Amino acid sequence: MTAMTTGNTSRADTNRRRILDVALAELLRDPDASMDQIARAAGVVRRTVYGHFPSREALIGTLVDEAVQVLTDADLCARDDGAGPADAVARSVLAVWEIADRYRLLIALAQRTVTVQGIRDRLAPLREEKTRVLQRGLDEGVFSSPLPAAALAFVHEQLLFAVMEAVNEGLLPPEEAGHAAAVTALTAAGVPADTARELVARAGETA
Repeated sequence: MTAMTTGNTSRADTNRRRILDVALAELLRDPDASMDQIARAAGVVRRTVYGHFPSREALIGTLVDEAVQVLTDADLCARDDGAGPADAVARSVLAVWEIADRYRLLIALAQRTVTVQGIRDRLAPLREEKTRVLQRGLDEGVFSSPLPAAALAFVHEQLLFAVMEAVNEGLLPPEEAGHAAAVTALTAAGVPADTARELVARAGETA
């Protein structure tokens, strides 16, 4: 009985993973993809999809949770404790954007289906780390801003969303967006534009 239960659980987990992977691909291809479309693409019946996710919003919410975790992991990998605050911000934005670009349509979609507070809550750990780095930069005089570090972290967060939206609207080429976002994040923190461009270029070479 235990073996059968374990087998059923394993199969259910495999189905759930496949549904999520296919849903991500389908939603990036067609943000209006329905649960029926996702079920067909995943090779399962509609009831199976709803057995794992009671609504389209729940499915998108799960995908957003996974996207945020990937973004957090990318930020962690990009950080170097020996780097200065400006280098840390540049590397973080470049690393996060590389992943965010893959999810940008999904995140734009999530803004219509997940509450603003829900997105803020999901991004809280990433924002807390950003606040720590920004505070260190303000304390060391590397950054200069009339905003406290915690407020500046919100500015950086919304900047990323704004750049994603600009790319989605065709206002900015995707291949330029990460560099532009990193430079803008540094200038928003008070780093001179020329210095910001140099820092980002150097961070891009060592990434």
